[in-house]
Amino acid sequence: MRRRFGIAVGVAAGLAAAPAIAGECGALANLKIEAVNLHSAAEVPATGDLPAYCRVLGTVRPATSFEVRLPLQNWNGKYYGTGCGGFCGSLLSDQPGFTNAMNHGLRRGYAASTMDGGHWGTGAADGRWAAGDLVARMDWGQRAVTETARAAKALVRAFYDRPQQKSYFAGCSTGGRMAAMEALKYPKDFDGIISGAPALDYTGLVATTFAWVTKANTGADGKPILTTPRVKLVADAVAASCGTKDQAGLVADPRQCNFKPSSLRCTGPASPECLSEAEIGVLEKWYAGPTDAGGRPLYPGGVPFGSEAHWPRWLTGLGNAPAILPLFAADFLRYMAFWPSPGPSYRVTDFDFAADPARMAPQAQIYNAATYDPAAEAVRPVADLAAFRDAGGKLLLYHGWGDPLVTPFMTVAFYEALARGAGTLDTLKDTARLFMVPGMDHCGIGTAGPGISDTGIDPLTALERWVEAGEAPRELVATKRDAGGAVLWSRPVCAYPQVPRPGTDGAGLTCAVP
Repeated sequence: MRRRFGIAVGVAAGLAAAPAIAGECGALANLKIEAVNLHSAAEVPATGDLPAYCRVLGTVRPATSFEVRLPLQNWNGKYYGTGCGGFCGSLLSDQPGFTNAMNHGLRRGYAASTMDGGHWGTGAADGRWAAGDLVARMDWGQRAVTETARAAKALVRAFYDRPQQKSYFAGCSTGGRMAAMEALKYPKDFDGIISGAPALDYTGLVATTFAWVTKANTGADGKPILTTPRVKLVADAVAASCGTKDQAGLVADPRQCNFKPSSLRCTGPASPECLSEAEIGVLEKWYAGPTDAGGRPLYPGGVPFGSEAHWPRWLTGLGNAPAILPLFAADFLRYMAFWPSPGPSYRVTDFDFAADPARMAPQAQIYNAATYDPAAEAVRPVADLAAFRDAGGKLLLYHGWGDPLVTPFMTVAFYEALARGAGTLDTLKDTARLFMVPGMDHCGIGTAGPGISDTGIDPLTALERWVEAGEAPRELVATKRDAGGAVLWSRPVCAYPQVPRPGTDGAGLTCAVP
């Protein structure tokens, strides 16, 4: 073994008395960290755009698997933790792009980590691990990230013989919920946190809202009413009604769109150019969002205008693949939403909008970083950001206005609730800023239509400048590229509530109060 960082012994908080020798990758496997089993530590040579690194695999007891990658050269002195998507269940160490991708940090010289959410599953929509395991539910809901950060920081200090100078976390979807939970409940874990498309209220979203969307599109014969071949008609009509002319129908803000599904109703014989009464009914329920028998909203908003290009993946099915949203709803309701779990015989169409939201309250306390209260028509975060603010933390939230899965209106309501907790929006902006990205699919996964991919914005650079130089981000730049990487368009994404407006000379866009 080569000693790249000297021969001093590094001792980290939580370590036993026999630490590894600094710079010795293999020796890290013998490190003793409380409630952690380290399985292996080995050097991995540089490949592609990844530097050489020390790869450490371990488990936080009872069952949170994690991986830490420590650059062998040119460490930037910082630590980068990442979240996971859906119900997690896999150690996706080589996740591409930016979303929940530890290598995004490794490429920039960070010591980076990821984890599996505290359990094993066959895919992101597999909820069976939670059927009878309250500990696993807590690990996925609140514990996996903070415990992985504790172990990773111990490994960083032992390997480099000094602690990280700054710590960052980035997650999207469930990872975004994990990010918000970190800021609210574990405010000293990270100096800067990126929360993308956060599934903040899992019970309100994945149970109530997903059940609403699924039931609305299920006919009496059990088959979907609105199918993928019909979606383009809807997408084109919304783009023509509310989209920009210079960016291929991009809907800048769905709240300002007044498209009426009834405008597509067939007035004569059925035709490919119009929709049936049943299809119109699906659209009206989707865009409106879930309500109780009296018409009171059960969750903030519905499927946003401008998200139609992404419906095949999430809502109606893509090629031979089934729609993903109903799959999440099914396993969440069968195995995760209630205690005891109803099991595999439960169908999404069994969901009772009058009784079941209250039945999920105990699990909401485990999973939710914020919960929507229909009676008060208010969002209630699990805590305010005072402790995170006092620790000097910075929270950067982003969400795509074109997200039909984790619909974006809850994130706006959450941010406004945080502002009320901080006193004013101006006060909150010193600690947290929100960026709503027009047309962007869920976490930038889909690139159909006018929306950007997950790498079309760079929130990490913005957050680094905020944390390390005190430069609060006024805007992010969203860039749409074609399959070959050529730029199709670029526009500012303003810190909420500002929006892009034409400059005084009529050219370009600048951020201004709406």
